[in-house]
Amino acid sequence: MPEPVTPSTGWGVLHLFCKFRPGVDRGAVISAVKAAQADDHQVVTFAVLGHKADVGFMAIGPDLWRLRALQGALQHAGLHVADSYVSLTEVSEYAKGMPAELLDARLHPKLPPEGKPAVCFYPMSKRRGDKDNWYTLPYEAREELMRGHGKTGRTFAGRVLQLITGSTGLDDWEWGVTLFGVHPDDLKDTVYTMRFDEASALYAEFGPFYTGMVAPVADVLAAVGRGR
Repeated sequence: MPEPVTPSTGWGVLHLFCKFRPGVDRGAVISAVKAAQADDHQVVTFAVLGHKADVGFMAIGPDLWRLRALQGALQHAGLHVADSYVSLTEVSEYAKGMPAELLDARLHPKLPPEGKPAVCFYPMSKRRGDKDNWYTLPYEAREELMRGHGKTGRTFAGRVLQLITGSTGLDDWEWGVTLFGVHPDDLKDTVYTMRFDEASALYAEFGPFYTGMVAPVADVLAAVGRGR
């Protein structure tokens, strides 16, 4: 493998949403996930609900080449990548003054969180319209809006773990949002409630949603691969 390509801060994040092809080598899929995990990269696997994909992988770690090797191994095992998303862990510019351990949890999260088997992912960007343009607001106004947005999000502490990763210049949207919930309606309540905040109501654009259930890779493959 080539020399590692690593962010100067944080880790690389790769979301893969895959469909089963005839003859998928399930053993090779399991081996690919375990090999990445053995190389100090986390891989969260989940069964996807709906037509968009069968199985999802959220891989996170320091080396982009290792993430790409995982993608190649999954494709070689017979999975078709129906959609994907590339981002980096980051600390928001509005997070000044937060305790160091909270900042490190954003840069180097430990996934999946215990007791939160429901998961959803969606990309988002801030609006740049003629009337409502996030990037023409002064920093102080943006900071105030995001503090209020964060206050709303903290009301779901214990029910939902949120990881926001940055993708400006890396993928089609500006951020990727991954939510882990105790129950699936925890995810729905979080997204619905936070859309009333001005930061979302006026300035947020959302991409497609993927929803599923987190489980070890062997269990996911056994569940979604029945009859294939």
